[in-house]
Amino acid sequence: MKMKDLVCNPCLCFLSLGHRGFFKWIRDEEYLKIAYRIRVGKKLQIDHPITFNEKLQWLKLHDHNSEYTTMVDKYTAKKWVADRIGEEYIIPTLGVWEHFEDIDFDKLPNQFVLKCNHDSGGLVICRDKEKLDIRSARKKINRCLKHNYYWGNREWPYKNVQPRIIAEQYMTDESGVELKDYKIFNFSGEPKLIQVDYDRFAEHKRNLYTTDWQYIEAAIQYPADPTHQIERPKRLEKMLDFARTLSVGIPHVRTDFYCIDDKIYFGELTFYHGSGFEKFTPESFGEEMGKWLKLPRGGIC
Repeated sequence: MKMKDLVCNPCLCFLSLGHRGFFKWIRDEEYLKIAYRIRVGKKLQIDHPITFNEKLQWLKLHDHNSEYTTMVDKYTAKKWVADRIGEEYIIPTLGVWEHFEDIDFDKLPNQFVLKCNHDSGGLVICRDKEKLDIRSARKKINRCLKHNYYWGNREWPYKNVQPRIIAEQYMTDESGVELKDYKIFNFSGEPKLIQVDYDRFAEHKRNLYTTDWQYIEAAIQYPADPTHQIERPKRLEKMLDFARTLSVGIPHVRTDFYCIDDKIYFGELTFYHGSGFEKFTPESFGEEMGKWLKLPRGGIC
């Protein structure tokens, strides 16, 4: 984002400064009301949430289970998940460091992925180590390490995650270019919706399916393409079983999986899809998803 854009648009300026932690003095509820108005264009009904997005904001403020911090940490989540579904479904970790300077690139394979454990976006994909721009990678990773992801959208579980760098095995699906993931939306331990993102490095698209793999005529943030029918994963039922296991007792959590050569791999756990700011088309679909999310005692269902 360019400085002139921030100067000309005070709303963009607020969001940008918020992500940098400039508004720590603003209470979470007040901050979210401002951010919601800017991002969604509507007043946040936090006392009487109806839509999926509104209820996610309520959960940010009121559902503070200490275990969530372990679950959103991309490093500690691996053991948490492995203990529940098995180590064989975890993408191999090649190393973990607190400082970029500690990485011994000579010991890493020719292809790998670097990512920060505590945020979204701190990612470096290396397809050929000889062509890796280490200087650029260092700049990006170090910038992310200094960033507390919590302040931008007030997603409570990230507040106390210890920033680290992890290297993972590089993997692609049948496309040979990207790793298509299956994002399963779970409500009180029951899968209700599957989102598949694809062409993320070109024209990002996103198709939605029921748990029995029926295409849904709706879109969340990115355009859907009904002519691009994604094949039903051969191990869909196993993924759904894993989703139930990982989401039991939780009002809402999204469980992400990859499927490579018919083998399932765990991706990540997300409590606030799009941080509760993404656009639903039609809007009624966001209200329908809101009905699936039953808030804990004290919330409005």
